[in-house]
Amino acid sequence: MKKAWILVLCLVLAVSLVVAGCGGGDKKAPEQKKIKMKMSVTTAESSPWTKGAQKFADIVKDKTKGRVTIQVFPNEQLSSGNQAKGIEQLQNGVTDLSFHSTIIYSVLDPKFSVISMPWIIPSNEAVDKAMKGAGGEKIKAILRAKGVEPLGFGENGFRQITNNKQPIATPADMEGLKIRIPGMKMYIDLFKALGADPTAMNFAEVFTALQQGTIDGQENPIPVIYTSKLGEVQKYMTIWNYSYDPLVLGINKKLFDSLDKETQQILRDAAKEACEYQIKLNREEADKQLAELKAKGMKVTVLTPAQIKAFQAKMGPVYEKYEPSIGKDLMDAFRNAGK
Repeated sequence: MKKAWILVLCLVLAVSLVVAGCGGGDKKAPEQKKIKMKMSVTTAESSPWTKGAQKFADIVKDKTKGRVTIQVFPNEQLSSGNQAKGIEQLQNGVTDLSFHSTIIYSVLDPKFSVISMPWIIPSNEAVDKAMKGAGGEKIKAILRAKGVEPLGFGENGFRQITNNKQPIATPADMEGLKIRIPGMKMYIDLFKALGADPTAMNFAEVFTALQQGTIDGQENPIPVIYTSKLGEVQKYMTIWNYSYDPLVLGINKKLFDSLDKETQQILRDAAKEACEYQIKLNREEADKQLAELKAKGMKVTVLTPAQIKAFQAKMGPVYEKYEPSIGKDLMDAFRNAGK
């Protein structure tokens, strides 16, 4: 009998040990590693670009409960004002995220020039249709091939021209004007076709060059002209919507691919919300800022459709030169959005 009790006690002890061994379920799961990212933005802290980037950073921090934090660097600080270098840094993983224009991406591949072709997209409605449709998907595929995962598209907007010489209402008014342009070859040919003297220059140098008279004018969307205080050194503006300029909210692809699926989805969702906010803000601010620029003395000429046609009539050689390198299918994906 005594032996039987001893056997029972041994069995109870063994079961207790097994249960204790399985009790690890009460232990906390190891904390996920915290991730810190750097995001480069070309324009000033007060611009819709930077406000959109900060909105993105705030959403990501909130949705990940502080596990993923993004520090936003405006004014192209991380690349010393060189936008092309900024994209190179994104590709190489020196920076993690960026808001850069497809105009700057065109140094990697001329196909990125398609969205900025002269008057290829006539309105905001056509823009939204193109960027959310076949055109936008084709651009995303090209970005991925270049080592950048596109999380969303923001906008710089339709580009307008300013100068210190005279109002611009006809192609003849462009003759001989030294106009700063971003580093895209298509813009060089475009402005030469209009009789101007285009000069590629880093944006960080533009204010001083205008102030010193090194260049006569420049072209940019209204929010950039306003937030960069170019109205202080420019007398005339022409509203002609000659070229649309989208922004890529991109992340280094290797970094993105290394993240878990949940974090990837948080980044995508945050980018969608932030880009929608940035586009809405950009368009609202452009109207208010134009009114302020006029009130401060800038003389603004708004071209009629008939006046714009005179400029478009000179764009044949530009399309003939760039359609083969861009590709007719890609060109049509944006051209058809306006029909």
